[in-house]
Amino acid sequence: MFGIKRSEAPVRPLRIIIVGAGKVGVTLVEQLSKEGNDIALIDNDQQKVEEINNSYDVLGIVGNGASTRVLREAGIEDTDLFIAVTESDELNLLCCTVATMAQPHCSAIARVRTPDYSQEASYLRDKLGLAMIINPELEASNEIARILSLPAALEVNSFAHGNAEQIKLKLKDTCKLVGESIIDFSKEKHPRMLFTAVERNGEVIIPNGSFVFEVGDTVSFVAPKKMSAKCLRDIGVPTNHTKDCLIVGGGKASYYLANRLISEGIEVKIIEWDRKRCEELTDLIPKAIIINSDGTDAEILKEAGIDSIDAFIPLTGIDEENILLTLHAHQVSDAKVVTKVNRFSFQNVISTLDLDSVVFPRLITSEAIVAYARAKRASIRSSNIETLSHMFDGRAEAVEFRVESASTVTGTPLMDLKLKENLVIAFIGRGKDIIFPSGSDTIEVGDSVMVVTTHSGFSNIQDILL
Repeated sequence: MFGIKRSEAPVRPLRIIIVGAGKVGVTLVEQLSKEGNDIALIDNDQQKVEEINNSYDVLGIVGNGASTRVLREAGIEDTDLFIAVTESDELNLLCCTVATMAQPHCSAIARVRTPDYSQEASYLRDKLGLAMIINPELEASNEIARILSLPAALEVNSFAHGNAEQIKLKLKDTCKLVGESIIDFSKEKHPRMLFTAVERNGEVIIPNGSFVFEVGDTVSFVAPKKMSAKCLRDIGVPTNHTKDCLIVGGGKASYYLANRLISEGIEVKIIEWDRKRCEELTDLIPKAIIINSDGTDAEILKEAGIDSIDAFIPLTGIDEENILLTLHAHQVSDAKVVTKVNRFSFQNVISTLDLDSVVFPRLITSEAIVAYARAKRASIRSSNIETLSHMFDGRAEAVEFRVESASTVTGTPLMDLKLKENLVIAFIGRGKDIIFPSGSDTIEVGDSVMVVTTHSGFSNIQDILL
């Protein structure tokens, strides 16, 4: 999904160096330390380093992450994974280059956000010997585009190299699922979708066949990508095509999103207050309509057509502005709204607001890196993590494994495997086929297997067993 290169995994906890104590760096410290890794953090800002030292059990070092002296102080000689997430793409690439020269067996990951570099990501990764190059804004724009392809959904996540999707939606009284049990619905009406998780009254449930849906449930299900829209129509959920989109903010995420939407035949307007940036966007995205004005002004939004637009995406650099714009859009428009939020720490508050779909760019970044770290750390090389997605504010995980060798889970009918509770095997990917498994199906070498569970920390397909 992110161009990962894999290497042999150590049995012991990973020794990780993170350069950059910004929002992404802090999120990585939190996520990777929870997984039991040994972490050193490097940043030039002494105050940021001290704050992280006071909050987490990590080694904080004030200095330049591209300095070999600082890297030696952080323990580069014994480091398994090096992650550079400063605000500078060039510094991130330089840090990774210096780190891999100092420790050739160290895997290096760089955050790169500039469009020119992102277009050359594969070349840079190969030439610099990086394990991964990740662009949060690009990945966020891809996630927004997937949601706009199915506007009724709250979230749309891609698995099995794009052949399967997990879709999240909130059930209304018009939905045909309401009052139905999973086993009756699946057998009689739609065998090509599998329900993976349900949130009801604040509790996340991995449902079994007897589970009966109710109005207000937030439901996640998996379906083959080519059937996702049909699955929604079959349960009484509209799947209107998005024809036009209004974006507020002209940053990198807006650039990536506009290009993606235009390529799919969607008309795009961007409101940006900075005149120079408007001129740049006009050259970069000639097919978009660029409006030089204040996108937080209600009158400007009205003139831009917010009351009749199909989709509205606030992509300013300020979370509070994005949230207020979303709430305003709900009052004056029936548009599908997707809100970008950078600060993950307020997710509990945000979940109480009626914001429709919310995208967290730095969470997307951390999920990709945590997936790589788990795969690297796994002591049993029978599988690798392909994709990791946190669900329902991190209370459940969807993990896709690539089965690379025979093990205790392969070749045995699923009904004969002793699986952990609160877990469902959502699908088995075999070639381009997506199999919703029955008890008689087996997992085979070469398959991709998606597991949804309220357990955390799975790093190998054998973790599904008791």
